[in-house]
Parts: sequence; structure tokens; C-alpha cells
Amino acid sequence: MRAVVQRVSRAQVSVNETVRGRIDNGLLVLAGAQEGDTDEDAAFIARKVSYLRIFEDETGKMNLSVKDIGGSVLVVSQFTLLGDCRKGNRPSFTSSAHPDVAEPLVDKVCELIRSEGLAVETGVFGAMMDVELVNAGPVTIVLDSRKTT
Repeated sequence: MRAVVQRVSRAQVSVNETVRGRIDNGLLVLAGAQEGDTDEDAAFIARKVSYLRIFEDETGKMNLSVKDIGGSVLVVSQFTLLGDCRKGNRPSFTSSAHPDVAEPLVDKVCELIRSEGLAVETGVFGAMMDVELVNAGPVTIVLDSRKTT
């Protein structure tokens, strides 16, 4: 799985102009599942999101996690994270997991983050969504469960 994690002061996701998820002070996570991903990949992403120390402590050093600050997480599925642009100008999405596989994996990420005591909001899997955010910092981190070493 891949995830783009952004530290935000606020974020929301809407479908057909209806807000489906909204958070203040936390993390926006764009998550995409790849062919061959398993629950272990979802667990890796959830663990990293929950404990990633990208919030500033009292000395201004990025030393606190979203759990430490009592923040929230907004997870939005995004298969385009798996786009391969090495050939031509049109991305190929052949390595993206089929929706029947990807949706349960993204749901698993949310479930595991919730099990850490964090509030989790979500978008709508497979829908055309509008995502709004204020990236605090800006701080943006890319996670890939297949690049763990």
C-alpha cells in the first residue's frame, strides 16, 4: 500500500457538494492499495500513520504523533497513487488493486487507526471526491508498505 500523509490544521472531503468527512488538527491520509497487498500492508500503514512523529513539541522539534496531540485522521482512498508514468504521458493503473480487494484494505487501515484510539473520518470509496485541506508546515510524507528496508 501507498499513502501520502499530510499534517493539516483542517481538512474535509465532499461528494456531490456534501461533506462526508471533516477534521481539525491532524492528518489527511490519501491511501491506495496495490495488487498483492494484504492485511499486513494495511497494518504497516495504520501503524505508521498512528505513530509518525511529525507534530512539533514545545521546543519546535517534530517529535509528537497525531496520538500525542489528540488529533484526528481523515482517510481518503486514492487509487491514482499507484499510477505508473514511466512510459508515455498517460499514467497506467494496472498495479492498482481491484476495488473488491482495495476497499477492504483501506477499511482495514481505518479500523486499525481507530483501534489506536484515534478519531477517523473517511471519504467514499470509488466516488468522485473533492478534498480540501490546509497543509500545516507544509509537512507531507510518503509511505510505502513495500519499501520497509
